[in-house]
Amino acid sequence: MIFRTKRDNEPELNLTPLIDVVFLLLIFFMVSTTFERESEISIELPEATGEEVEQQQFVIEISIDSQGGYFINQKRLKDNKIETLKLGIRKTRGQNKDPKLVINADKDTPHQAVVIAMDAARQLGLVHLTFATKLNNK
Repeated sequence: MIFRTKRDNEPELNLTPLIDVVFLLLIFFMVSTTFERESEISIELPEATGEEVEQQQFVIEISIDSQGGYFINQKRLKDNKIETLKLGIRKTRGQNKDPKLVINADKDTPHQAVVIAMDAARQLGLVHLTFATKLNNK
């Protein structure tokens, strides 16, 4: 008489719940992560080569759309006059003595609108002026 040895079934590891959890985590991180700074103003910046500069001081951001409309820190001004622009900069600046001024001008912005923004800054005594551009990584 030949007796066969009884083999135990090897334990199986069910990977289906693990895969489900990994996919749920992947979806969560994809939905909750912001990849790009979004704004409500549609501005296409001109391109330039160079390195990004770290911002350490108080910044006033003047955005100019392609029709020459002004925005100060994402808030639209009621008209395009230099007096309104200076008043908006003064209110935004508050007690900050020497803020950094960043001009975001659309690539199709009229040159006059940029000159008006620069003149308003000069009249208020703001000397730290930069222009925002997109980095051209070629």
